[in-house]
Amino acid sequence: MADKVLMKGNEAIAEAAIIAGCRHYFGYPITPQTEIAAYMAKRMPKIGGCFLQAESEIAAINMVYGVASCGLRVMTSSSSPGISLKGEGLSYLAGADLPSLVVNVQRGGPGLGGIQPSQSDYFQATKGGAHGDFHMIVLAPASVQEMADLTVHGFDLADKYRMTSMILADGTMGQMMEPVSLDLNVKPMPEKPWATTGTKLERFHNITNSLSLVPEELEELNFKRYQRYAEIEKNEVMYEEYMMEDAEICIAAFGIASRVAKNAIVEARAQGIKVGLIRPITLWPFPKAPFLKATEKVHTFISVELSMGQMIEDVRLATECRRPVTLVNRAGGMIPSPEQILEAIKNAHKNGGAN
Repeated sequence: MADKVLMKGNEAIAEAAIIAGCRHYFGYPITPQTEIAAYMAKRMPKIGGCFLQAESEIAAINMVYGVASCGLRVMTSSSSPGISLKGEGLSYLAGADLPSLVVNVQRGGPGLGGIQPSQSDYFQATKGGAHGDFHMIVLAPASVQEMADLTVHGFDLADKYRMTSMILADGTMGQMMEPVSLDLNVKPMPEKPWATTGTKLERFHNITNSLSLVPEELEELNFKRYQRYAEIEKNEVMYEEYMMEDAEICIAAFGIASRVAKNAIVEARAQGIKVGLIRPITLWPFPKAPFLKATEKVHTFISVELSMGQMIEDVRLATECRRPVTLVNRAGGMIPSPEQILEAIKNAHKNGGAN
């Protein structure tokens, strides 16, 4: 077994990015993800990399665009309002089909909100992230180890499909400390014949651009992009099932909410209630199939969220409204308690799925 080190979630992301071959980081400090930038500021100069604290989040994401155009692994990170500022750049990256990794360690909102953990950027991340027809691959870690593992996986997926991967964590995941193995599965970086690396007079010029003024050509680009998205939905969905073998009630939760939900599930099982969990790890693409399959035996779904209810819409779509889906939530930086979730489980058990 590989040795483990005690790390904060934010630090695990930063070190994993370096292990994955990232040598360019551009960012701007904002709580609760500032440790990522601080870690990169220390480590990058020592390994011949580039750390740059940009003058703004807008500048940082456009620097990401420049390095990604050259075919190099590049990363930025921020928290909720900072990600909003990066929106235009995220759309440009999508329009130019450039791979990058973006980390959002969420805080409560809207507006400047507070600095406590939240999951209220779910819509923003999974429904595009900015203007135009596009998706990002969205990965939701539920442990510090997954913060590291999914960072590496995010870079691999970004390169494979030429698009942005986003790590969507909440403030708890960023700030908590757990033992982490840094013996990570890093795949060789693929060839990138599209990169703007100079021609040496051996090929035609590569051009990075998201502008397309001929509508027929832009339509064709969008269709091709969505063919790629369909491939991702087919091949890259990730999720965890917990005690679902005989479950009659299903909890849907990700991130810190899923860890709290597991405590409630264990207590409910001790009281004779058959309840399980489906934890989406890819929020986009959303794991529709296991939720739809669960409708064959589950009478009630409960979405547990640190928001006013965003993922619940995808749970309802995935289950095709065959079973009732209820919400257990806290917002503004608060986290649902095991007792709150257990009460919802008891109510669902008592009602037996009745609307």
